[in-house]
Amino acid sequence: MPHDSPILPEFVNWPTFPFEGHLRVKRVDAPAAEEPPRQGEDPSTCQACLASDDAYIWVADRWRVRALDRPTGLPIVLILESRSHLDLGDLPNLLAAELGVMTVRLERAIRSLHGIARVHVNRWGDGSAHLHLWFLARPFGQLQLRGTFLSLWDDILPAVPEAQWRENLAMVAAWLAEFGGRALVEPPRIDWQAPSRFEKGTTEVVDAGVLGSSLEGPIGAATPDSRHASENGSVVSRPADADPTGSDVA
Repeated sequence: MPHDSPILPEFVNWPTFPFEGHLRVKRVDAPAAEEPPRQGEDPSTCQACLASDDAYIWVADRWRVRALDRPTGLPIVLILESRSHLDLGDLPNLLAAELGVMTVRLERAIRSLHGIARVHVNRWGDGSAHLHLWFLARPFGQLQLRGTFLSLWDDILPAVPEAQWRENLAMVAAWLAEFGGRALVEPPRIDWQAPSRFEKGTTEVVDAGVLGSSLEGPIGAATPDSRHASENGSVVSRPADADPTGSDVA
């Protein structure tokens, strides 16, 4: 499309398009003579290979899941990586089959969070040579975020509260750990502000520390058959339709 062309693609008029006002199409560069190397083409410099398990929220023998380093505009954004230094087309049949199971499993884990309507799964592959799939959660009712531009909205929207973000990470990690692997994140501690005594007229004394400690167990301590979760005080459970394969991917 010429640089000075007044014609813009139809999607700029979609309600999901995040920009408005005067827009101009950028000039398209001439094709490069060769593709630039991606990060980690050499496994010895691959950031994913060099990262320790502590950088992830859930790990297993052949797969790991990590989050971004801070909250963004969406409730949760996660990245599924293979442990082996492979790209999508290089996967042997075993890992290719497991990738399908892990994609469905992680999508379900994210969708089990309170207030999540859809989970977008994306793979671009132009930045890193190590296989990684993106999982972006669209909030329920946010219809303007539907479709192609969700990753753009993630950069535009105000960041979600950090406590909510960390709770979401812990819940997804615990959900995945129900099928194997290890969850490596915990929910934020409750800032319990209970009074030391009941109102005047009662004789029973309540110790705030004891009462608070009962709410600070591991995230997997919730009743396994509960599926309801709230923004503050969520519980973890495995949905009834959790895994049709019944297999453990490690």
